[in-house]
Amino acid sequence: MSTSAPQYVKESITPLAELPWPLLKAVAALADAPLLQIADRLRQAMLPYMGNSALVIFTEDCTGRPQKKAGDEGIISRVSIAEMDAVRASLPDESPWFGDAEIAGKARPVLAMKHAASNALLVLTNPYPPGPASQAEIELVTYLWRITAKRIQEKVADAPPSYLLESRAASAERLRVTAELTDMHSTTLETLLAALRSSSLDDSTARNTVTDLTAKALVALRTLSDRTTDLVEEPVANAFERLREDLRPLTRFSGTEVEFIEPPLNGRALPGEVAHAARAVVRGLVLAMMEQPNVSRIRTQWDCDGENLLINVRDDGRGVLAPDAPSINRLDRRVQALSGNLRIEVMPGWGADVFVALPLDPPSRPAGDVAGWNLAARELEVLQHLAAGQRNRTIASTLGISENTVKFHMRNLFKKLDVGSRTEAIALAHSHGLR
Repeated sequence: MSTSAPQYVKESITPLAELPWPLLKAVAALADAPLLQIADRLRQAMLPYMGNSALVIFTEDCTGRPQKKAGDEGIISRVSIAEMDAVRASLPDESPWFGDAEIAGKARPVLAMKHAASNALLVLTNPYPPGPASQAEIELVTYLWRITAKRIQEKVADAPPSYLLESRAASAERLRVTAELTDMHSTTLETLLAALRSSSLDDSTARNTVTDLTAKALVALRTLSDRTTDLVEEPVANAFERLREDLRPLTRFSGTEVEFIEPPLNGRALPGEVAHAARAVVRGLVLAMMEQPNVSRIRTQWDCDGENLLINVRDDGRGVLAPDAPSINRLDRRVQALSGNLRIEVMPGWGADVFVALPLDPPSRPAGDVAGWNLAARELEVLQHLAAGQRNRTIASTLGISENTVKFHMRNLFKKLDVGSRTEAIALAHSHGLR
């Protein structure tokens, strides 16, 4: 009795030459994109099917860089968080939406869509498909966006120490600059209010009108400041509740009971990068403990002493969790990236007890040795002003040089520091004590 080879119906198989290789390669590049390049790769993947002048992603998962942008510099350099918030609030669901919205200070035609799982937002300005927008093109653009939004979630959840360091530097810098702008504009507007309310002005109608407009501007400015603060800080109770949600699937299917001891409701708010790292560390510890023999119960507790987030995770296993295990080493690197410390106590037959402390403030460090960067005197001056949060125009005015000269020094700085962005340069400067 002979067994014949299986017969394949070749007609049902798409020839390799006819597969959409450019699209498949774009999807592969997108699925493997670093966070710093994800907006550009998404735009490149979409352009053959949905052209646009600029692409902006707004995601609160990334505390250091909530906006990821590619395209027209005149748009991506001016688009604001308040504008993206307004677009997102106007979208009823995940469905793609075509319409006009204010982006970069101007009403523009846009294509916008949300990602329900993360509440991330995608905006394409001046969308122009090669022909009339077909349903297939819109579905493909939606598919690429969902891959991207999921990729961002995964990358942030597993953020490496370098990302946490950059995120902390960017978060602190944005808070400082926003606070300065708020103070400056508040002083100006409050002065206007005092003048317009003066009895020496007899045009009461004009005074009342301008007073109302100025008061609204003050409220809007304060709201923007609060909104920016919300992006880089997370109430400790909210952060802990998100941890509980993250672990719920494990507690549902593993058979292991996880007990949550909540932090004080009035505890200090957590910087975003600390909240992300804390959740990742606890998730990693819970998974590692579940691999121990006979673990039936895990207890996790958060507390705040005003300066640190204090985490304690312990189990009732047989105490075989090794402090030098690869999984524990990875978690320890995350903790060390934020200048924290991790300590583990293992008692054979009684389980493992892990203590983690994450500082809520970046450490103050003395200025480090920057001689190895081989910077010229003017380049060092430019770097110091950059580290202080100043833009090119301000640096040029302060140093008495042109903006083009500042850009020339910036290019040299990036090359000597081996960085690819202003944020990376600022983070590196801060790590060496330059402020």
